Amino acid sequence: MNSISSWKDVPEFEDEKEEAEYWQKTQIDPRLMNGSLHKPDSRESTTITLRFDPRMLARIKRIARSRYLNYQSMIKQWLSERMEEELRKG
Repeated sequence: MNSISSWKDVPEFEDEKEEAEYWQKTQIDPRLMNGSLHKPDSRESTTITLRFDPRMLARIKRIARSRYLNYQSMIKQWLSERMEEELRKG
């Protein structure tokens, strides 16, 4: 499997099929993915506590690992996307 270490290495695609074929053979270097995550300074975020069913949390962590993401970052991304969706609905 090919690995990219720079976003500049990702080519332009003609269509979604070509892009899907590319990503089936290519993975993103975990250092590139981690370097691309937004890391707010401590003044930008507030710590909260959420309680999850252990099985649900294990599934979330498994999904995050498969995407080379920190599970907490992925949860924040999901919440952000859902919030935008709700705001668009009005």
